[in-house]
Amino acid sequence: MDAPARLQRAWEVLDSVPDPELPAVSLCDLGIVRDVRLAGAALQLLLTPTYSGCPATEVIAHDVLAAIDAAGLGPAQVQWQRAPAWSTDWITERGLARLHAHGIAPPGAVAAGNAVSLHFMPRAAALACPRCGSRQTQCLSAFGATACKALYRCLDCREPFEHFKPL
Repeated sequence: MDAPARLQRAWEVLDSVPDPELPAVSLCDLGIVRDVRLAGAALQLLLTPTYSGCPATEVIAHDVLAAIDAAGLGPAQVQWQRAPAWSTDWITERGLARLHAHGIAPPGAVAAGNAVSLHFMPRAAALACPRCGSRQTQCLSAFGATACKALYRCLDCREPFEHFKPL
């Protein structure tokens, strides 16, 4: 397999690796996979964690290398790239749709000029329930099952849901 075909196949394989905390979306959907390139004979996989203290980084590195190896594309190495910091703006449209379909309210777009580095920013006056669409929602906790999500409930359909925090 020539180098361009190997790189293309690596992207395809990585697009099938689910995030360990959000298995409905792939690492590519979340924007965690930043680049794939050749470093000599090895594939160099540049990944950015969703936040610097993410406890899933070791699992992610293992899953990525296992997928590349299973596809016969090795040798490969993971390099964590922490600058620039990951942003929810890196989540693909497919990733946003998959989060919503999985019952997690995805982050919205930031209005130009309103972003502040490393601060959680409100993106909408009221968060829409991913199940019924009602904007009659309430934040129950700033933290959900993981630190990158908050726990909400819908006041109309009464269902709880998680919200992926915007960064």
